[in-house]
Amino acid sequence: MDIRARKLAEVILKYSFDLKPGDKLLISGGEETIPFIKEVYREAVKMGVYPQVDLGIEELTEILLKYGNDEQIAYVPESAKKAFESVDAILTVWGEKNTRMLTNVDASKMKLRSRGRRELIDIFERRMASGELKWCGTLYPTQANAQEASMSLEEYEDFVYGAGYIDTENPIEKWQEVKKEQDRICKILDTKKELRIVSKDTDIKMSIEGRKWVNCCGDQNFPDGEVFTSPVEDSVEGYIRFSFPGIYAGREIEDIRLRFEKGKVVEATAAKGEELLLQLLDTDEGARFLGEVAVGTNYGIKRFTKNMLFDEKIGGTVHLAIGRGFPEAGSKNSSAIHWDMLCDMREGGEIYADGELIYKDGKFLI
Repeated sequence: MDIRARKLAEVILKYSFDLKPGDKLLISGGEETIPFIKEVYREAVKMGVYPQVDLGIEELTEILLKYGNDEQIAYVPESAKKAFESVDAILTVWGEKNTRMLTNVDASKMKLRSRGRRELIDIFERRMASGELKWCGTLYPTQANAQEASMSLEEYEDFVYGAGYIDTENPIEKWQEVKKEQDRICKILDTKKELRIVSKDTDIKMSIEGRKWVNCCGDQNFPDGEVFTSPVEDSVEGYIRFSFPGIYAGREIEDIRLRFEKGKVVEATAAKGEELLLQLLDTDEGARFLGEVAVGTNYGIKRFTKNMLFDEKIGGTVHLAIGRGFPEAGSKNSSAIHWDMLCDMREGGEIYADGELIYKDGKFLI
């Protein structure tokens, strides 16, 4: 076991979750993540926490989507609902055996599965909004994820742990510094009413009046490094071209271009994967509206790895998400999906707030 995995487990339980003796923790992950799940479980027991594990098998999802009927695909076990209603914290551990396993699955079945999980998402959002539940998602580096990022496993491990400052002497202290700086930025942005993003083939504006900016400093995603809000639903106007491929369930959608009118996507094209893009936009009524606008601030992440946990944090990028918004930011948009797409701002990109230039070439000016 890489000692950094044990250190990551400790940082998440003590910093991200701030768990106390007697708290109940659900750890969810796949077969490839078992070594890390063991480290989290070990640390949780030592802290007096009550851990339970939900272990998924990737091939079972493929079987269900290929051979299940509509009712089976949409079904959510009562045990899953019970866990979401009763635990104090949920840790989702990503790390795939095969990132392309669902590539050939019918997009309509994937959409049906997302709709079926709506009830589970509602429980999750309600408890998160009330402060009853904490959640964090992280990644345990696997061969499949390393291959997807065009790295060896050793290179990818260095990348993953480096992005979370796990290789520093005191990562918790480092994340506390990040929190302080991003709190400052969020307080300034909270006073603004309109945001305009300008970049190559991109000129889009939206109202953020009355919405709250959220500081992402390692307490929900790990690694982290972004500030985000949810725009006023019917306010988004303009067009945007996403610099990097959109990744959904291991499938790539390239050169995505969206045009908005009165908050809604009215035109959508892609050079590759356009059919899936349109399917996702038609998931439900909320899928054509924005649920998030965010700025990546982790300058330790410099390259695109086809994994949005890291990619959306790249310092010098912005990302927009269609679908479900964040109640804690003031969003009223509801959807079964929340799908992030990434735009590079490091060469000529600008952000204006109430007409004032506040961000240029990948850096805040405020």
